[in-house]
Amino acid sequence: MEVISAIQARKSIRRYKADPVKEEDLKVVLEAARWAPSWRNSQCWRFVVVRDPVVKAELADALSPGNVATSAVREAPVVIAACAELGKSGYKRGEVCTDKGDWFMFDVALAMQNLVLAACSLGLGTVHVGWVDAKRAAEILQLPQGIVFVEMTPLGYPDEEPEARPRKELSEIVFYDRYGQR
Repeated sequence: MEVISAIQARKSIRRYKADPVKEEDLKVVLEAARWAPSWRNSQCWRFVVVRDPVVKAELADALSPGNVATSAVREAPVVIAACAELGKSGYKRGEVCTDKGDWFMFDVALAMQNLVLAACSLGLGTVHVGWVDAKRAAEILQLPQGIVFVEMTPLGYPDEEPEARPRKELSEIVFYDRYGQR
């Protein structure tokens, strides 16, 4: 699948078949995440691959009430938790370099975008899940100090075909030379 096709074909999948994810496909999506760009090549991301139904159920229980991805986290064959090592991204010689502080959210988002696009290209479904008690998720995953939970995605073969959600026109989101100039 071409990159643009994968970008346009990717949908948020919340219902999965019980079929296990092939090991080689799991490795492909994790490799795609590994090759994402990062601040000064800091590669601050860390991934926890969860297959254990008990751990998946605990993570599902850590989602905020009403989160529509709860059953997906519980039922997908795999859940990938994206975490970050603090104090690496957005730093130079130990000092924060930008007014944004630690850049870990940006870097993890780049890695996760690579991961979900690679998954789509293999016929796998994903959905970004961030409406969660991150501290609880970190406890469940037994993250060490200095590593934070950022988001997770179920991973598996889709058991639904959602319609594409509408996108804003370029004219609504793109300006030239200065904000507001069309």
